[in-house]
Amino acid sequence: MILSKRALEKLRDLINEETEYRSGPKLVQFFNKLGFTDSYGQGFPSRWLYTDSRLEQINGTPNLDKCITEVFAPINFVGRIHGLDQCIQDFNQFLAFDKWKLVRKEADILFQRLEKVEIATEIEKDTDTENEFLMREFSNVNVQSLGLEGAVTDVLQFRIKEIEKCFSSESPLAVILLAGSTLEGILLGLATKHPKTFNTAKSSPKDGAGKVKPFHEWNLAGFIDVAKDLGLIQHDTHKFSHSLRDFRNYIHPFEQLSSGFSPRVHTAKICLQVLKAAIYEINENIVKYQA
Repeated sequence: MILSKRALEKLRDLINEETEYRSGPKLVQFFNKLGFTDSYGQGFPSRWLYTDSRLEQINGTPNLDKCITEVFAPINFVGRIHGLDQCIQDFNQFLAFDKWKLVRKEADILFQRLEKVEIATEIEKDTDTENEFLMREFSNVNVQSLGLEGAVTDVLQFRIKEIEKCFSSESPLAVILLAGSTLEGILLGLATKHPKTFNTAKSSPKDGAGKVKPFHEWNLAGFIDVAKDLGLIQHDTHKFSHSLRDFRNYIHPFEQLSSGFSPRVHTAKICLQVLKAAIYEINENIVKYQA
């Protein structure tokens, strides 16, 4: 299988963060299973550059198939199979242009060759959904009513004001990065206050042994999925929250450089709306978990 540059970039994101967060040592361990003999130490490149380099080397070889199979192995998604299927669906949008499709059949990950490029026909529907989401108005966008620790609440409230200033001054990258970190801070604060509730959610991130990871090892994607499972955020907010998560990855300059990502005001508008929607919906739904 030979993949295009864009498909490889998406695979890199899936390996580094979207399926699970892999630190430098974990990335070395991951690729060494595919025949490399790397070691982690001083002078190690950025995680993104390292993964790009290794994927380029195995592109078109049987090891690429092994890599993809390992990334999407269902055993690594115990308790969050829905998240696995979503990752497969996202990756297939890129694979389609290389005339390939990934299929999960129970615990098996299979490759399907396509005779022609198959592009999903949901563009107009997605655009309408996006416009509807952006048109929503919220009357209660206040983190103080979430009941988080006072000091944390003050920091989050300050960040929200900072985000609005950045949006008004048309600084989209600042809005994107601050919105992502603020949403993660809110969800981490809620998890810390309601540990049992978050830990027992079906999509709570788990390690290879099936044990729930400590909160400091959760990434934003994990927090978002658990918030949806607990009914704290709605379907459309959950969907666009993952878009915010994707954009927020460009906090790393090399990631932005390699992808050619250029933040726009419209992108920032989506991210700000996600944050407002999440705060509003959490305020509406958190009451059922209050002691």
